[in-house]
Amino acid sequence: MSAYVIADVTVTDAEKMAQYREWSTKAMQEHGAEVLVRGGEFEVLEGPWTPSRLVLLKFPSRDAAKAFYNSQTYSHARTLREGAGVMRMVVVDGVA
Repeated sequence: MSAYVIADVTVTDAEKMAQYREWSTKAMQEHGAEVLVRGGEFEVLEGPWTPSRLVLLKFPSRDAAKAFYNSQTYSHARTLREGAGVMRMVVVDGVA
């Protein structure tokens, strides 16, 4: 069953975040992520949620998503991201 990583990102240091994006992209490629949303314009339709930047990644499975998150490459990306903003991230199972 596919799984999705949903991230709500608030950027406070664009230069550091650019370094993070470079390494996170490598990690995504290594683990078969399909990038469905990465930034882009959005509109809140309901509720008080006001994200600043959304990312939606599709993985073949929850195990693949967790392997991405726990990988050496993504761990390095997270280190580069320190002080660059606030990351809120979840993994959720798809429907089939």
